[in-house]
Amino acid sequence: MKKLNVAIIGQGRSGRDIHGNYFKSEANTNYVVKYVVELDPVRRERAEKEFDGCKAFANYQELFGIKDIDLVVNASYSEMHYPITKDLLEHGFNVLVEKPFARNRYEANDLIKTAKDNNVKLAVFQQTFLAPYYLKVKEILDSGKLGKVKQISVAFNGFSRRYDWQTIQKKMAGNAYNTGPHPIGIAYGLIDFDPTAKLVYSNADHMVSSGDADDYVKMIIETADKKVVDIEINSIDAYSAYNIKVQAEFGTLKATPKKIDLKVIDHENSSQHELVEESLQNAEGMPCYCTSTVKFIEETIEVTGTAFDTGTANLYASVYDTIVNGNELRVKNEDLVCIYGAIEQLHAENPLPRKF
Repeated sequence: MKKLNVAIIGQGRSGRDIHGNYFKSEANTNYVVKYVVELDPVRRERAEKEFDGCKAFANYQELFGIKDIDLVVNASYSEMHYPITKDLLEHGFNVLVEKPFARNRYEANDLIKTAKDNNVKLAVFQQTFLAPYYLKVKEILDSGKLGKVKQISVAFNGFSRRYDWQTIQKKMAGNAYNTGPHPIGIAYGLIDFDPTAKLVYSNADHMVSSGDADDYVKMIIETADKKVVDIEINSIDAYSAYNIKVQAEFGTLKATPKKIDLKVIDHENSSQHELVEESLQNAEGMPCYCTSTVKFIEETIEVTGTAFDTGTANLYASVYDTIVNGNELRVKNEDLVCIYGAIEQLHAENPLPRKF
């Protein structure tokens, strides 16, 4: 099987600890890291040792003219994702770019168009779409087991007081840009990227981080068929109990990356009643409440694998299939545009003062 030569831009938490770890793992059978781009000379030297035989550069433009690169992984700082990716695409490289894919809807569409115009492949590293728990939740909803879905809640919450560059607006940071593409993407994915979906409420605020970017995000989306999608990406929630919760006609689902809990009506053993328009009364003629019996079948599904191992491997397998065989990406770029349109609207409706 043909192996693809890779260049990684960035040797930080993402470039080294996510992408680099995947390339060095036994799960990787399709890629070889031949080039690394990193500003820090210590990290460049370390990369040349960790990726045996690779060559490290200080500037990504030094990759221009190298003919044996099959894929460039853009794991630079967030504000660099769009300009560097656009430059790489225009120079004929296939690119896998980290999230956030873009600052807004325009930039996302522009990168998609630039890739098509230059006949190269563009992929976005939103591996949560290929994480086992997300795929299983999607399978359950698509099966109809829960009946008509009314509300989907997605919460990527916790309590943390972050103090790095991911808290500064000028670095294109904050919860919406940094974490947001995953929960917002999940929310849209679970409604099949419904084109009628509209962001009807948003709230973004700076609460506990050291910078000036949002660390509290609340978004409510509605669809034409009255589904409600509730999204939270908050750093002030010390009691976060789930990542996904679905309330539906026949029951409820809640999920974390490790397990999915289902509580679904046991139709055979639950009472059925016709509507009674008059006041209810018991056998003695006394007023009473409804005594309908609802029994549930409860199920817990343990999930193996996470977005960072299985999801990453699945995404890289899809990128390989796209480059080598020309097949469609499993995470489609066009689907992702709505995520960045929603973030753009969130920030427009909730401007925060810049302090740095």
